[in-house]
Amino acid sequence: MSDRLIVIADNCTDDTAELARSVKGVTVIERENTDLRGKGYAVDFGLRYLKSHPPNIVLMIDGDCIVEPKTIEKITRLAWKYDRPVQATYLMDIPASPTPKDVISGFALIIKNSVRQKGLAKLLLPCLLTGSGMAFSWNMIHKVSFANSKTVDDMQLGLDLAIAGYSPLHCHFGKVRGRLMENQFATSQRSRWEHGHIETILTETPRLLKAAVKQRRFDLFGLTLELCIPPLSLLITFWFISIVGTLCGVILGLSSIPLVILIIEGIFIFLSLFAAWIKFGRSDIPLKTMLSLLFYLFWKIPLYWAFPFKRQSRWTKTERDI
Repeated sequence: MSDRLIVIADNCTDDTAELARSVKGVTVIERENTDLRGKGYAVDFGLRYLKSHPPNIVLMIDGDCIVEPKTIEKITRLAWKYDRPVQATYLMDIPASPTPKDVISGFALIIKNSVRQKGLAKLLLPCLLTGSGMAFSWNMIHKVSFANSKTVDDMQLGLDLAIAGYSPLHCHFGKVRGRLMENQFATSQRSRWEHGHIETILTETPRLLKAAVKQRRFDLFGLTLELCIPPLSLLITFWFISIVGTLCGVILGLSSIPLVILIIEGIFIFLSLFAAWIKFGRSDIPLKTMLSLLFYLFWKIPLYWAFPFKRQSRWTKTERDI
């Protein structure tokens, strides 16, 4: 069976469909439904289109991503060989004139989507699906319902498949690159990601842990631990608040042991970040930019504060800055 390239133009208001049709060999299908919006509905629409002539392997790549050479071949072969979901390394290019918070945001994604994924692969543990550059066997993917509007439906999909016995694999040799938005578009993009991630941690951790115990599967337990790690900036914010709280307790005469433990934890956190910068970010990120991490955290505080009161619990399209 030959390869097919299908573009799903979902609720498009621009010339995406026309431009895609101008490329030889591309099939364009259009979906219009303003009540049921979100990536999940678009993917479900595409899979239903494929049912009449299903492929062996389905690849999902966001329309604004650049796929590096050989990536499609590598993740397709792995998905076919192991009959498991395969996730390529998915990173973000920073804007042309980046601010320090743009650079640090990109670095945080390197930690989450590359460094930690490689570590999980070395430990023979599954990874989380990160949204683009994913490959699935048809035998697996056509059984899944995508018709939802969750903010992080890709992460949810990976957890559901893992519980069903199809734990995702990470392919660090395959790479897909998106692009961070700028200004108010960046805030919208990050809010959707961060709120969705936090909500998934709160709702899915108990279910994943229960499945790990019931099925006696260490890989699910490892995936539970990975899921429990909050976004990097939130983790450091929690640590900083804890430090301030325990320091106040020491001043009031309480034990200093919790403060000492938190200081040691902080040393390990920042040593780990520094080591990751040396290994993966030194060529692109100046050290003085990394020192502005505290200001990046201040930028994120309103985003986290909005989570209990103005949560983005539904998928919303991020407007483009170009």
